[in-house]
Amino acid sequence: MQRKLEIPGRTKPYVMAHRGNRVQCPENTLVAFRQAFKDGADILETDLHLSKDGKFICIHDDTVDRTTDRNGRIEDLTSMEIKQASAFNHMPGFEEERIPLLEETTAVLPENVALALELKSDCFLEEKFCRQLVGELNDAGVLERTIVLSFNMTRILTVHKIAADMPIGLITMQRIIPPSQVDMVGPFFPILWLNPFYLRVAHERGLLVCPLDPVPETRLKHYLKMDCDAIITDNSAVTCQAVQDLLPTIHHTKGK
Repeated sequence: MQRKLEIPGRTKPYVMAHRGNRVQCPENTLVAFRQAFKDGADILETDLHLSKDGKFICIHDDTVDRTTDRNGRIEDLTSMEIKQASAFNHMPGFEEERIPLLEETTAVLPENVALALELKSDCFLEEKFCRQLVGELNDAGVLERTIVLSFNMTRILTVHKIAADMPIGLITMQRIIPPSQVDMVGPFFPILWLNPFYLRVAHERGLLVCPLDPVPETRLKHYLKMDCDAIITDNSAVTCQAVQDLLPTIHHTKGK
């Protein structure tokens, strides 16, 4: 039976730090991840690719071109070559930051923070790499609090073949009806307005809902009133504080 993503000691809506705190720090770096933990994020979201030498790399793009001082495709570079790049993402003062391996990310993950991994590569269509991923997460002691996400249903279902109880989540820009075979769904936020019954249907199907809206502040009050289960954000410091400020008001209004 597939388990649900529950974080002991944390209450919903969970705040999901999108690539760490990528406003204050370079995205997908250990400094961005640590800042998100300091901000109070409940879930760290990062992206996964596979290097030429078979290491899982936490980076969004399939190249290092945008966020580092080097060029090249992740799949064509070894992890050592990737580590030579500065992952400063053109932010002064962060020149020493490097692209983290998954093993480095899990090593700094606090015990009360969950991990959301967006599978960006088609290597996750192959069971051997999904088995490698599950094994690495298990060895790191974080498998029980990890969810895998993707825009590609086949990638997450392939992981599900290897670890049948592992939570999986579908991110979608178009589907206005919640899917039934996943644990979490991340609909592009206008879908919640196009289909006002989206949350109700999703919750009836046992799904967690996290709107795809990494700059959520102007719509945050609506998400809280809708009972969204998680809020993704580029700036976990601002969103964590806003949730704390707004929730008592929302609960008071609902209690009337």
